Amino acid sequence: MLVRLLYASRAADSVHAETLATILKVSKEHNLAAGVTGVLCHCATSKIFMQVLEGGRSQVSALYNRISQDPRHKDVVLLSYEEIGERSFSGWSMGQVSMSRLNPSLLLKYSESAVLDPYAVSGTASLALFNELVATASVASPG
Repeated sequence: MLVRLLYASRAADSVHAETLATILKVSKEHNLAAGVTGVLCHCATSKIFMQVLEGGRSQVSALYNRISQDPRHKDVVLLSYEEIGERSFSGWSMGQVSMSRLNPSLLLKYSESAVLDPYAVSGTASLALFNELVATASVASPG
């Protein structure tokens, strides 16, 4: 059974560009082996992570449990969890949203301001934002 999970968290103060690069590299390797796909959005200015994970129920649940206990994340909030018939983010074992390519008007489409704040919008709106990011090629696969 496939599921899709969307969560948000705030980055701990110790998370910098090097830490993020390591997280992405390790996640890509582990997720590929576990059959988990997804996309990570990290906004350095607001220190917010938002991530979609897709895969088998037990694999996605185990990964989310590890993330929620990871000291690099705080204020972890589950925004959406659903059973799915097919993946929307199957092209990435771990894609990353390029915040520099993000059009502020896209954020305004789903929220009150042009700031990425998944805590202020519904999980449905956040997932719709991810789908548009993929459609507009604002997602890159880490090296």
